[in-house]
Amino acid sequence: MQKIKLTIAGRVYPLNVNKDDESQIRESAKSINSMINHFEKNYAVKDKQDVLAMCALQIAVQSIKDFDSSKKENNDLNKKLLDLNEFLKKYSEN
Repeated sequence: MQKIKLTIAGRVYPLNVNKDDESQIRESAKSINSMINHFEKNYAVKDKQDVLAMCALQIAVQSIKDFDSSKKENNDLNKKLLDLNEFLKKYSEN
């Protein structure tokens, strides 16, 4: 574990993280801060909590979309593998 400090929405958060995860955690914080800046510039938001809620919602929606897309890709791949398996069974019988 290693100690790092992240700034999100103007607040500093000390964290203990695995060294292997540090770059992803820093990139995530950078992404959140970028979203915050976008919402503050483009919407009449007065409270940081409102901005953070909007960020959380956007991240959750994207996560669900990514999960659904991955699930569809896995289903498509499984179908192709089943079809290939059937083909190989038929071919090996001849």
